[in-house]
Amino acid sequence: MQIDKLKGRELDDLFDGILSLETKEDCYKFFDDICTSNELVALKQRFQVAKLIDEGKTYSKVQEKTGASSATVSRVKRCLDYGSEGYRTVLDRIK
Repeated sequence: MQIDKLKGRELDDLFDGILSLETKEDCYKFFDDICTSNELVALKQRFQVAKLIDEGKTYSKVQEKTGASSATVSRVKRCLDYGSEGYRTVLDRIK
């Protein structure tokens, strides 16, 4: 896991903060404060890429619908196939 290098109290604090959010409005407010617009766009795009790949869409269709680069689509696909199951956990929970 690439995140192992970052583990520690500070990251735990961040995750505890995220887990304390109760509504979408809480999320909008928190992420508006903590992320730049570009960071939010990147996160949103990666998640949409993951959803479309999970739906069986082709790389070209995913790129067309999201505007993501082929590198981003490949990276997300690699995470879905060989990653830490983070995308899979969330995608399964929102179905």
